Amino acid sequence: MQPISKTDLDHILAHADLTPLRNQRIFITGGTGFFGCWLLESFLHANRELGLNAHVTVLTRNPSNFTVKAPHLVLDSSITLLAGDVKNYSFPVEKHAFIIHAATDSGGQQANSTPEELRAAIVEGTRHTLRFATATGAQRLLYTSSGAVYGPQPTEITHLPETYPGRASADNIYGSAKLESEDLCLAQPNLESVIARCFAFIGPHLPLDAHFAAGNFIRDAMAGTPLHIKGDGTPHRSYLYAGDLMIW
Repeated sequence: MQPISKTDLDHILAHADLTPLRNQRIFITGGTGFFGCWLLESFLHANRELGLNAHVTVLTRNPSNFTVKAPHLVLDSSITLLAGDVKNYSFPVEKHAFIIHAATDSGGQQANSTPEELRAAIVEGTRHTLRFATATGAQRLLYTSSGAVYGPQPTEITHLPETYPGRASADNIYGSAKLESEDLCLAQPNLESVIARCFAFIGPHLPLDAHFAAGNFIRDAMAGTPLHIKGDGTPHRSYLYAGDLMIW
């Protein structure tokens, strides 16, 4: 995996206030995927440039694989890998002030899991991470949810407002499990929980061979082959660049 460009990292640093992280520990689930790699690389750049003296603990099912994938991240002394599954990992003994809970199979990976497995990974992973938040005395938690919680978008609405009342139905396993996890976070006493309902993103590290349409388009264009659109062409997507995602 190639490092993110310094231009992107400087852009993030110029627009994000990371001073609250000074001398703190951050716990990240889902730290080895698209979001996670951007989070870690942005953190390391800020840590160096601002002298934050902060540390990150990254939960991963396979530390060895991630070390091979991203040695420039893993070998930094401010990052510690914790081996475990999001549903039952052992809690680190160090106190962590902030938690980013971003671990879950994305909606397009449902075909690889039974509905029960998908729901458990999302809901029980959140429940266990909230137990850790209580045990470690965390101040704030960011939960990366999904636009899928809104259910099908009405054709007459081009942009969903924050006040949109739609909710994913129970047969939408991914969306309804994300909603349930949101409710768990917001019901947690003595913890400031922040929900980010994420939609579509693009940028370096986006897999080109997974279920992400933009990545597939880039792959086909690089190969000089026709772009394959899996659908009737009517959906609209507003793609947020990963560097701007980090700022938000």
